[in-house]
Amino acid sequence: MQATFCATLVDEWVSLGVTHAVVAPGSRSTPLALALVVRSELAVHVVHDERVAAFVALGLGIDGTPAVLLCTSGTAAANFFPAVVEANLSEIPMIVVTADRPAELRGVGAPQTIDQIDLYGRHVRWFRDAGVADEGERSLWRSLAGDAWSHACTGPGPVQLNLPFREPLIGTPGELPPVHAATAVQVPKSAQNGGSVSVPQLGSAHGVILAGGRSGVPPESIAALHEQTGWPILADPISGIRSLPGALSGADAILRSESFVAEHAPEVIVRVGRPASSKVLAQWSAAVGAAVVQVGGPGVIDPDRNVVAVCTIDEVLAAAVCEPDPAWLAGWSAAEDLAQHAIAETLDATPELSEPHVARTVAANLPAGAVLTVASSMPIRDLEWFGGPAARAHANRGANGIDGVVSTALGRALGGVTSLVLIGDLAFVHDCNALVGLTTRDADLRIVVVDNDGGGIFSFLPQAAALPHDRFERLFGTPLAADVLAIAAAHGIPTSTVTTSAELIHQLREPGPWVCRVPSDRARNVEVHNHLHAAVIAALEPRQTS
Repeated sequence: MQATFCATLVDEWVSLGVTHAVVAPGSRSTPLALALVVRSELAVHVVHDERVAAFVALGLGIDGTPAVLLCTSGTAAANFFPAVVEANLSEIPMIVVTADRPAELRGVGAPQTIDQIDLYGRHVRWFRDAGVADEGERSLWRSLAGDAWSHACTGPGPVQLNLPFREPLIGTPGELPPVHAATAVQVPKSAQNGGSVSVPQLGSAHGVILAGGRSGVPPESIAALHEQTGWPILADPISGIRSLPGALSGADAILRSESFVAEHAPEVIVRVGRPASSKVLAQWSAAVGAAVVQVGGPGVIDPDRNVVAVCTIDEVLAAAVCEPDPAWLAGWSAAEDLAQHAIAETLDATPELSEPHVARTVAANLPAGAVLTVASSMPIRDLEWFGGPAARAHANRGANGIDGVVSTALGRALGGVTSLVLIGDLAFVHDCNALVGLTTRDADLRIVVVDNDGGGIFSFLPQAAALPHDRFERLFGTPLAADVLAIAAAHGIPTSTVTTSAELIHQLREPGPWVCRVPSDRARNVEVHNHLHAAVIAALEPRQTS
């Protein structure tokens, strides 16, 4: 009976479009694991570490089609939690299936048993504890699979289906219930992006568009808003639209110029998707006094409590009735040109391959058709601040954690594309279990590790100056004394070290898997960043800094 039940679930998911399943091995999940692996339509990826497996499923779901993620009972399900949180906040679909013990083994001290009911709480869009398969409910099995799919896709986000299984766990499927028409899930208006507050008339020619990631807004709609209003687009790399007309990529550096900020205060800010990682940009948008209109998700985005309306892009287009001011856009565009020239000139004049230079080099030399995943620490900031117009990437910016970066990129590679990773040594070591079995997988995964022996981002925080050096290093710098290339080599993965831009460009062209190390120094990195910011300010304010 259990075998027939699981075969029905899988048959329904395949018919709905599932093409990938990620299985973290275990005994209690045997009935569904067997049902998955016999379907030729499915690519089944066996991943031994549950945390890695969950982020692999997240990476596979970035394109909008959920992967089925399966684990056995007990703490295995708890190890899915970080990726479930990220999938929820970033609105990435995922069908999480947690195998469980039947009711008679719960709460009696049975081994490998924990309370899995509503394990992920509000971090999933839908939960169902299905109970042990019952012949009398076979007419509902396809609906159960369809509900899981629909809630994952319509949210979009993760769902949890908890499936208790009794021994024996191996069986032969019988005849499956007939296929029936699926019923679409109706999502409450409160769960949808937009429409919560009526949008005011946006009649000012002096506005800006902040374009972030995972918004669900088509690039052509953002381009139409720019064309209609003449407002510049301050584009985050994860928006993927820095190539649009009117898009600027140097906002963080430009907004460090006090004179530019004073002369270019917008009256309207339309933020599409998530905020950028730049604290300078966030502080500017909060302090400038402009009306902030939020378009798209993921979720509720109003950390500064200054959003006056949450609406759709079509509502913004209807409300933006201003006559474009060519001088307004020209001022921003001129600043962008000066900033990019200053950044490029300064990096070219710096002898070492600095961390900002690595980000800019990777962005400009991404192989055709390849995708880039960056860690949500210094790599995403360097890509945002200094990556230039070519920068485009995915980052797990829902919860902004460092976990699962390599695993997420591995999921993208298993989806059939060339997948690059830009990551620091701390995040790399944190997720090094993603390397297990990598050379046996059909995955072109190319990993660039900026190795500064610790948490480089903390060197930019007040703690670095306020604490004694030894205490800062112990609590925040956290030197690892880890050989990242030896870790990769232990898994049979080719490795290299590069110290010049030319060497890095050559390495980026090599098929993966491989791990490339770029050595760096945390203190020197702070100096390089300060030098770059000063160069842009000097370009924008020549009289004040000469």
